[in-house]
Amino acid sequence: MDFILDYIAGYLQANLALTILLIYFVIISIISIIVCIYDKKISKKNKVELRTPEKTLMILSALGGGTAMYITMLLTRHKTKHVKFMLGIPLMIAAHAVIVYLLLINNII
Repeated sequence: MDFILDYIAGYLQANLALTILLIYFVIISIISIIVCIYDKKISKKNKVELRTPEKTLMILSALGGGTAMYITMLLTRHKTKHVKFMLGIPLMIAAHAVIVYLLLINNII
């Protein structure tokens, strides 16, 4: 197990762009989780004025927090009846995966 972790650490050090991209995805994912959970808690209290706009949730997903947002929504049963979230976010996740794949195979990152 240590060999695998050492290999990954060495690879990331050699590929600064990939490391930055991974750090970015981790940060945007954490932000997405926090915003989703916050909106879920506020929705239970019926405080409409404090709710996070759906547009904001979609923007966070589009910026790279889609996977974390989608999993959080499923776990908390938040927005699961909204087709634009249950279909739109997985499409964004797929688009991000394709973009990262293309960047990797073309040695851009």
